[in-house]
Amino acid sequence: MPKQKTKSSAKKRFKLTGSGKIKRKHAFKSHILTKKSKKRKLKLTHATLVHESDADNVKQQLRLK
Repeated sequence: MPKQKTKSSAKKRFKLTGSGKIKRKHAFKSHILTKKSKKRKLKLTHATLVHESDADNVKQQLRLK
């Protein structure tokens, strides 16, 4: 049986932490930044973790399950 390929889009968007959680970037930080406040843009800069309810779906796309 051939190997399973990972989804290229998921491979580009998610990284695994040392403890096995999935790290992601915030959306809405690419363009139309003039109307967004400095505080809002700063909060969007930092990475966060994928929610537990979505983690299984992302792991399947990364072929970790």
